[in-house]
Amino acid sequence: MKKKLGIAVLAVSFLAFLFMGTTQNASAQTVNDYIISNQIKPATIQNREGTFSEWFPYENGVGKPEGIVIHETADNNATAEDEVSFFNNNWPRVEAYVHAFVDNNEIINIHNTDYGVWGAGPTANSKFIQVELCRTHDYDSFARSIANDAYYAASKLLQYNIPDKPEKTIVSHNQVSLTYHETNHSDPTGYFKNQGYSMYQLYDMIGYYYNNLKTTGNAYGVSAATQEAVNPNSTIKVDNKNGSYVPLVAFSNNQMIKIKNRALANHTAWYTDQTKNISGVTYHRVATNEWVAASYLE
Repeated sequence: MKKKLGIAVLAVSFLAFLFMGTTQNASAQTVNDYIISNQIKPATIQNREGTFSEWFPYENGVGKPEGIVIHETADNNATAEDEVSFFNNNWPRVEAYVHAFVDNNEIINIHNTDYGVWGAGPTANSKFIQVELCRTHDYDSFARSIANDAYYAASKLLQYNIPDKPEKTIVSHNQVSLTYHETNHSDPTGYFKNQGYSMYQLYDMIGYYYNNLKTTGNAYGVSAATQEAVNPNSTIKVDNKNGSYVPLVAFSNNQMIKIKNRALANHTAWYTDQTKNISGVTYHRVATNEWVAASYLE
């Protein structure tokens, strides 16, 4: 469709410069880690009634969506407010409308998600809630927009008791086009690629919020204050006395994998929530699947 900086933030910002130069692009996992490490707070979902006057049920009935379609606006300059205004004024002419628009600052829901919209062809329209992600132009704003998009998707899945199933209950417009052949749009694939991101990483972010919201009612499981009370030593400071950065590793079935495109800057502090001991070495978790050996602690 057309048309608080804490120690973790400072450390991630330094790494973004170290590994990405001055571009906005980052590895997809870095974006999710940036969101989680800094506990970026998703915006509150605003419910405003828009002008779309076509009230039709999903194929299974009113209030029975089967999942959610992720769109991207393809407009370099429009905010969520801009998009809401445009579609409220022009949907009869452009013959398009979605449930919500998301940017780095706002989540605006403009049509009751109990009913369908015109966003991705007749088949998808009769099955899915649909949300448009607005473009941003810097790393932090992109991360915040992803947090908002993932939070909206997770919240809607939970609202309608829909399971979190990537590529089944969460789909891109690109997947819809390839599956039903009723539209030729490929969003948000191209935009995500330009940011070094992907739908698979968005699935991970949605799943993270989905599980936390389902079990605790909080996007991050527990508040930072609660976590500190449970584990007052949850911040570590790292340093590699024999190098210019601190290496990271990942684990798959307790098999260690060296991470080659990410590292921690020396003399930086990181929040950690888990430890594990592998072959006599203790590792501290600093991101979703990124760990630092205890030998690098200051």
